[in-house]
Amino acid sequence: MSALAENFSILWPALLAGLIVLATHVPLGQQVLARGIVFIDLAIAQVAGVGVIAAHYFGLELQGWVTQAAAVSAALLAALLLTWTERKRPQIQEALIGVLFVLASTAQILLLANDPHGGEDLKDLLAGQILWVTPAQLLRAAVLTALVLVVWFRARARLGRSGFYVLFAVTVTVSVQLVGVYLVFTTLIVPAIATYQHAARRQLALGYALAAASYATGLVISALSDLPSSPVIVWAMAVLGLLLLLAQRGANPKLAAHDGDAAKG
Repeated sequence: MSALAENFSILWPALLAGLIVLATHVPLGQQVLARGIVFIDLAIAQVAGVGVIAAHYFGLELQGWVTQAAAVSAALLAALLLTWTERKRPQIQEALIGVLFVLASTAQILLLANDPHGGEDLKDLLAGQILWVTPAQLLRAAVLTALVLVVWFRARARLGRSGFYVLFAVTVTVSVQLVGVYLVFTTLIVPAIATYQHAARRQLALGYALAAASYATGLVISALSDLPSSPVIVWAMAVLGLLLLLAQRGANPKLAAHDGDAAKG
C-alpha cells in the first residue's frame, strides 16, 4: 500500500488519461467492430505517428502545435484515403488497411534510422508514456473528447462514411500521444469484443465499466510490481474482457450452444 501512496501523484493523471481515451474509444470501437475494419485504428495511429516523427525529424518540438498539426494532417490524409478505398474497393478494405499500417510503420523506422534515440522514440510511440502525461496534454485531450462525444451521440447518423473516418482520425491522433498505439488499439477493440453479445445500451455501459476497471487495475498492479504500466493495462483489459465474455456465455447457455452449432457448420 505504501507504493500506491508514494505513486499517487503519478497514478491519478495516468488514470485520468485512460478515462479520457476510453470515453471516445469504447463507442467508436463498437462501430469499428460492426464495420469489420478492426485494424483501422492501428493504421491511422501509425500514420499519425509518422506525422509526429517527421515533425521531430525537422527539429520541431514534440509537444508543439506544429507537431500536433502534422500528426492530425497525416491522420486525416489516411482517413480520406481509406474513405476512398472503402467506396471503390470495399471487398479488400481490411487488406488495404493492413498495407497502410505496414507502410506507416516502416516509414517511422526509416525516419528514425539515423537518430541515436530512435529506438526509444519508437517504443514511446507504441507503448506510450501514460505515467508522464502533462496537464496541457490532458486539457487538450479533454476538450477534444468532449467535442467528439457531442458529435458522436448527437449527429453520428448524419456523419456518413467520410465523417466517421475524419472523426476517428482526429480522436486517435490525440489518444496515441497520450497512451500509445497499443493501449489505443486495446481500448478500442477489447471492450467491443467482450460485450458484443449484449444489447446496444447495455453494451456501452459494460464497455465503459470494463475499460475503466482495466486502467485502474493495471495502474495499481504496475505500481505494486514495478512493471511498465501500458503493457500491464493491456493484459488487465484482455483478462477482464475474457472473464466478462465467459460470464455472459455462462449466464446464457443458448449463446454457447449457438456458437457450437456455428463452429460445426
